[in-house]
Amino acid sequence: MSNQAKKQHHNILYAIVGFAAVVIVVALIGFFALGRDPEIIQGQVEVSEYRVSSKVPGRILEIRVKEGDFVHAGDTLAILDAPEVRAKMMQAQGVEDGAAALDRMAKNGARKEQVQGAYQLYQQASAALEIAEKSYNRVQRLFDEGVVSAQKRDEALAYFKASEAQMKAAKSQYDMAVNGAREEEKMAAQAQLNRAKGAVQEVNAYIGETVQTAQMDGEVSSIYPKVGELVGTGSPIMTISMMNDMWGTFNVREDQLNGMEIGTEFTAFVPAFNKEVKMKVYHMKDQGSYAVWKATKANGQYDLKTFEVKARPVEKMEGLRPGMSLIIK
Repeated sequence: MSNQAKKQHHNILYAIVGFAAVVIVVALIGFFALGRDPEIIQGQVEVSEYRVSSKVPGRILEIRVKEGDFVHAGDTLAILDAPEVRAKMMQAQGVEDGAAALDRMAKNGARKEQVQGAYQLYQQASAALEIAEKSYNRVQRLFDEGVVSAQKRDEALAYFKASEAQMKAAKSQYDMAVNGAREEEKMAAQAQLNRAKGAVQEVNAYIGETVQTAQMDGEVSSIYPKVGELVGTGSPIMTISMMNDMWGTFNVREDQLNGMEIGTEFTAFVPAFNKEVKMKVYHMKDQGSYAVWKATKANGQYDLKTFEVKARPVEKMEGLRPGMSLIIK
C-alpha cells in the first residue's frame, strides 16, 4: 500500500472517530441537560362548599346576596313564596283549636246547668225513695196485723225497690256530671291536642324553610335561580364556599410519592403570585382506576398507580383562591 493510500485510510478513520466523538458528546450534553430537569406535579387549590336549598318547593321571591359576597352564619340569603304552606298552616291551626276545645271540655267536665239539673233529679229520686220506704213500712205493719193482703205488701215492696234503683241511677248521673269525663277520655283528648300541636310545629318548620339563611361563614360562589323562578324540594339555590377551609389536591404517581407521606411538609409554587407556599400532607387515597396507571417499561413489567394527595397550607396566604394552580418540582 502506498503512502498516499495509507494517509487516506487514516483520514477516514480520524473522520469516523471524530464523528463518533461528536455524537457521544452531544448525547452526554443532552442527557445531562435534559435528564436533570425535575418532573413537575401540578395540582390546584380547592375549598369546602355547601349548597343552600329548601325543603319545600316555592317561587324565588327575593335574593339578598350576589356572587362574591361574604356572608356570616345567620345572614338571610333568599326568601321563597310558598302559598301552599300558608294554607297548610291555617288548616293545622284550625285542627289545633278544635282539639284544644275538646281537651278543655274533657277537663272541665259538664256545664254548671247540667250539674244542677242532675242534682235536682237526684234530690227528686231521693224524696221518692223516702216516701216509698215509709209506705212500704206502713203496709208491712198492716200485713203483719192481717189487715192487708200479701199482694198489697208485695206491690209496696216493688215500688220501694224501684224507687231505690231510680235514686241510685240519679246519684250516678249526678256524680258523672260533677266528676266530668273519664280519665281515658281526658287522656285521649290530650293526645289529640298534642298531635295537633305537632302538626302546627311541622308546618312552622316548613314556613321557616321559606327564609334561607347561611349556616356557616363563607363566600357566595354561585347563584342558580333568578327571582321569580320556581325551585323544587331540595333544589340548590346557591353555593357557599368556606374560604377558611382550603387545601391543594395533587395526582401523584407512586414512584413520586417519596417525601409526601401523611404529615410531611413540602413547598409548592403558586404561579398566580409567583410565590411559594409551604404545605402539609393530611390525606392520601388510591385513585382506583386503571386509566391513571402507567407502565414502567414498554413490555409492561409492572404498572405505577396514581394517588390523590391532599395538603393544606401551613400558613395562610392572602388572595389564594379555589382553582389556582400549584406546582411541585
